[in-house]
Amino acid sequence: MLDLSTWIAPVRALVDTGGPVVLLLLVISVLTLAVILYKLWQFARAGVGRHRQLAEAMDAWDADDPAAAQEALHRSSSYLAPLIVQALASRHSRTRATAEAEGAFARLENGLRWLDTVAQLAPLLGLFGTVLGMIDAFRALQDAGSQVDPSVLAGGIWVALLTTAAGLSVAMPAALALSWFDGRMARERLLAQRMIEALGPAVSQARVTEPSVQGASHA
Repeated sequence: MLDLSTWIAPVRALVDTGGPVVLLLLVISVLTLAVILYKLWQFARAGVGRHRQLAEAMDAWDADDPAAAQEALHRSSSYLAPLIVQALASRHSRTRATAEAEGAFARLENGLRWLDTVAQLAPLLGLFGTVLGMIDAFRALQDAGSQVDPSVLAGGIWVALLTTAAGLSVAMPAALALSWFDGRMARERLLAQRMIEALGPAVSQARVTEPSVQGASHA
């Protein structure tokens, strides 16, 4: 059975040593970890990066085989596939398809601003805690007067630097995660742009042929 005291005691000692700044950074780190895990789950659920069937659809369009392209789209688990199928079914323009794709991207990018904020703010919080700690250390040195003990100053300095280390420990994983998520989204946008460009001729052809069919029915 997991003994929580083995985890709580070191955390409590760290907070007692570093003060409220370390406590705040600890809360931020927990929230940041939750955001990263949620975004990983969201990307996996949406099928980000799993676009093999979409590539097959593009090849089919290039080969003038719309039936094979439609079949590949219906087999795809990518979040982009329903948007493209809907665009074909409702004869949407490329501008409308681009807007639909951007809406999907906005949902996937929701929460990334938090990671960006943490990556920039956490080191500043750590530096702020260091400044406060140095102030306390030099105040203790002043109160000591002529009976200066170097260990007092050294102890105050390492406690002050603890907050800087805590801030960097929170900021670096957030920055790495943000860079990875941004890279994935950049590739998703590039793929969507290629798909919409390939979709353009299919939609245009459908719009050209549709009036003739309706005219025949009225005739």
